[in-house]
Amino acid sequence: MGFFSKQFIDVITWNETGDSVLAWRFPMEDQEIQTGAKLTVRDSQLAVFVNEGQIADVFQPGLYTLSTHTLPLLTNLMNWDKMFQSPFKSDVYFFSSRQRMDQKWGTATPITIRDREFGAVRIRAYGIYAYHIDDPRVFYQKVSGTRGVYQVSDLEGQLRNTIVGQMTDAFGRANVNFIDMAASQQQLAQTMQEQLRPVFGALGLALDSFVVENISLPEELQKMLDQRIGMNMLGDMNRYTQFQVANSMPIAAANEGGGAAGIGAGLGAGMVMAQQMMGAMHPAAPAAPAAEAAPAAPAGTTKFCMNCGKSIAKAAKFCPECGGAQS
Repeated sequence: MGFFSKQFIDVITWNETGDSVLAWRFPMEDQEIQTGAKLTVRDSQLAVFVNEGQIADVFQPGLYTLSTHTLPLLTNLMNWDKMFQSPFKSDVYFFSSRQRMDQKWGTATPITIRDREFGAVRIRAYGIYAYHIDDPRVFYQKVSGTRGVYQVSDLEGQLRNTIVGQMTDAFGRANVNFIDMAASQQQLAQTMQEQLRPVFGALGLALDSFVVENISLPEELQKMLDQRIGMNMLGDMNRYTQFQVANSMPIAAANEGGGAAGIGAGLGAGMVMAQQMMGAMHPAAPAAPAAEAAPAAPAGTTKFCMNCGKSIAKAAKFCPECGGAQS
């Protein structure tokens, strides 16, 4: 009666109901697969037969009639010499091979890399990546195992930490200064993808795309970089003065006094600002010693102007101050 109490399976298929499942085991409790049963593997799916813990046959998308011809490895494991006529029991696992897109990665804490210009710097980065199951045998053996359901979330943390762990070395191989990283994000992403491909492949996965969305410094280091950039911008005061003068020209032309007065005001404002900034960047030099007073003229060689009373040379015929004639 035990034989008749069992249910025989004549259709094996998997209808995915969401995007969260990577692997699913077909329910086989108290059931056996009937000879000539139909196996349907839809596009973006793979199916694997496992007999007593050993992986047997792998099926790509298509419709199959199960027999010794379509199950050669299982036939060998079961020692079927001829066409089997009785039902058999085997575990059937379906794997979703669709791309898992928009997967997030990011550095929870800053990572330290070597920079040619700044030395060692700490950076943060984040982005997205996409992958799919490429080798169901490896994925079954190393990742999903005999679990009835294996979801994307079960693998998410492992992949994210693997990416961050490989990032330091990948950024070092890119040989790009931090200042140039914003313009080289695509190059960095390609470097990361090439380095991560064998890591994903070891898990039976294929890394389809990898995107670096943003690279930044921690807040305190970003402030220091902003200060350095500001100092570099003001480093050449001659160019800064020329810049101020050029900016003053349209201002002068708009003034009511016309060209000369307006230009003079603009030039003066530019020069004053430049001098103030130069003074802030370079401490004032010590004051030069006062020039010695000119020696007083010998007595008897001067006289007083008859008109203005100023002291003039005794032999002068005219006063250099008021122009008055002298007797």
